[in-house]
Amino acid sequence: ASDAHSQRVADAGAIEAIVAALQAADPEEWDEVEQDCCQALANVCSGTCAAGLARKQRAADAGAIEAIVAAMQALPREEDVQEHGCCALADICHGRGAAARARRQRARSARVPEA
Repeated sequence: ASDAHSQRVADAGAIEAIVAALQAADPEEWDEVEQDCCQALANVCSGTCAAGLARKQRAADAGAIEAIVAAMQALPREEDVQEHGCCALADICHGRGAAARARRQRARSARVPEA
């Protein structure tokens, strides 16, 4: 996704909606929700420009890190959830400076499962 497209999606409230869907998903019913949410978060949180870094922080502030880790822990045998979850965490935690370090620390504290 282009940075402009990711920003339009974020401006429409997609980050918070995706995190809410991930938090509400029941892994016993349908694991594709978790997979799709992780993939969508990875897409919208990509980018290293100022807007991309702000989207990463916005996702973290919305609880994305913990929601992704919870999905990965709930579905340890679902390869697609693990793959897309890792990609989403990598995108959200990417960056330099104090904010990026804090996001990485949150991921570590959430006990990210080993891939």
